Amino acid sequence: MKIEQIYTGCLAQGAYYIVSGKEAAIIDPLREVAPYINRAQKDGVTIKYIFETHFHADFVSGHVDLAAKTGARIVFGPTDAAIGYDALIARDGQVFEIGTIKIKLIHTPGHTLESSCYLLLDENGREKALFTGDTLFIGDVGRPDLAQKVSADLTKEKLAGMLFESLRNKIAPLPDDVIVYPAHGAGSACGKNMSKETSDTLGRQKITNYALNMALSQKEFVEQVTDGLTPPPQYFPQNVQMNIEGYDDIAAVIERGTQALSPDAFEEAANHTGAVILDTRKADDFSKAFVPNSVNIGIDGSFAVWVGTLIPDAKQELLIIADAGREEEVVTRLARVGYDYSIGYLQGGIDVWKDAGKELDHIENISATALSAIKDANIIDVRKETEFEQEHIQNAQNFPLDYINDHLSAINPEKPHYIHCAAGYRSMAFASILKARGFDNVVNITGGFKSIKESGQFDIVKGDVSEHTH
Repeated sequence: MKIEQIYTGCLAQGAYYIVSGKEAAIIDPLREVAPYINRAQKDGVTIKYIFETHFHADFVSGHVDLAAKTGARIVFGPTDAAIGYDALIARDGQVFEIGTIKIKLIHTPGHTLESSCYLLLDENGREKALFTGDTLFIGDVGRPDLAQKVSADLTKEKLAGMLFESLRNKIAPLPDDVIVYPAHGAGSACGKNMSKETSDTLGRQKITNYALNMALSQKEFVEQVTDGLTPPPQYFPQNVQMNIEGYDDIAAVIERGTQALSPDAFEEAANHTGAVILDTRKADDFSKAFVPNSVNIGIDGSFAVWVGTLIPDAKQELLIIADAGREEEVVTRLARVGYDYSIGYLQGGIDVWKDAGKELDHIENISATALSAIKDANIIDVRKETEFEQEHIQNAQNFPLDYINDHLSAINPEKPHYIHCAAGYRSMAFASILKARGFDNVVNITGGFKSIKESGQFDIVKGDVSEHTH
């Protein structure tokens, strides 16, 4: 028997490849399925089942394509959703055989109604591992406000109550040496405070995870789980729909998105399609020269999550600018979160655009030391509210990148604004959006808050206490 966790850092997502004898199963696969098929071929095994823990909101699962390419059976827990493809809707407690091992579905509603865990029993019938999806994370549990049908009759509080019962009655009674394998780790928006660890024993989680604290009453549990929830990214419901109804083959999406466009063709598409120009280069490179009205979301950061946050319509057409050789990577990572409508990329990148004599724009950068010499500078801190509250420049305004649209009316386009985040990724995205919307007086602070603090030239506020360092 073999259990392999296939972890994708940019989504903080864990898929699982399980082999016994000549058969295999995949749990919560990513959309690009070739790696799973190649693994199975290399091992000389047949993929028999594709187990889904729930209808994922934060990424498009590969179950539809994988089933079509391998003949494997898709399995979901109990649901009355109108699924747009062939799938087995299993009952609570149903057992599936893979080689000489068994996998038992345990229905654990709470994160969503259909959420289920999969308990692996080894060749001797011993309970060995639990694949918990978004029901139980390492150090946390799934948030109860992402179910598609949350309404007046099914609130996040009711779902949290279901989650309490699932944890107490279905998971806590399992042996302490069972290994917990969740669908996500730190960085995912599907929970609040997940650990960076991607697996643990259930026994340790009973000690360290507040959600498995048996002393908590249901009322206390519900209050803790629902406290401090921020709105989920707007693309989540669209991903849920794609996971329920089906989607285009990723090969067709990649073929469409990787059409090489000359500068003239790119400009024509930008002017007549309504496509968003998405520049995925590093912030420093972007600031020096970019196609006017481009939005900068760097491929080397939390790319997919920020695209989903800042471009809320997954059906929005996109024109791509990328470093040479990374165009297919960009289109693939967009497709992972349901952004299937890339319509081509600028062949040769920004250098070819320059050589063609096309119009360019730029964003001014300023060092922290140079900024300190400007009296009464309008400073915008685009970090999350929790980061800002921990420490910030005195008199800075906090306009988190996540909610940029809520703050546009508070930004005077006639005055210069100096923008920073922690290190530069988010501030350049923020500045690029302002630029695209006609705000020309935007300046990025290089190095972000780290450089600001290290310069020793600013009054830094820590919580309620001011640290005078000027």
